[in-house]
Amino acid sequence: MPATPTGRTADRTTDRTRGVTAAGPVPCRIVVCRDCCCGSPKVPGLDHAAQTERLRAAAPVRVSGCLDVCDQANVIVVQPSAEGRAAGARPVWLGLVNDPDATEDIAAWVRAGGPGVAPRPDILDLYTFVPPRRRTTG
Repeated sequence: MPATPTGRTADRTTDRTRGVTAAGPVPCRIVVCRDCCCGSPKVPGLDHAAQTERLRAAAPVRVSGCLDVCDQANVIVVQPSAEGRAAGARPVWLGLVNDPDATEDIAAWVRAGGPGVAPRPDILDLYTFVPPRRRTTG
């Protein structure tokens, strides 16, 4: 079946109230920054390709250009599944993810359901941050 301009096939239907498509539930998605600082030799001692592939084994991954939080390199954003969104979850930004154990913790959380579905492991609180454009005053 031909794809539409958005890349979706024409016969794919979505039940937005339950977060289910004809292909099944809409999963968490992961965005990894891989630009000027993240994914570069500026973060030594980390196999960036292996990190991306490890996350890709847990959920769909999109590699992004700079997310403008270079002081937090390597940045990973976990986007909630449709079920998580329905429960009120928002994307979770994780920075300084430069350790294979942290990558494993993220992968395990995503496999369990991620934001809004599974509780975030306490260890990931060390990596969680609010990006500048989302900070509120007061």
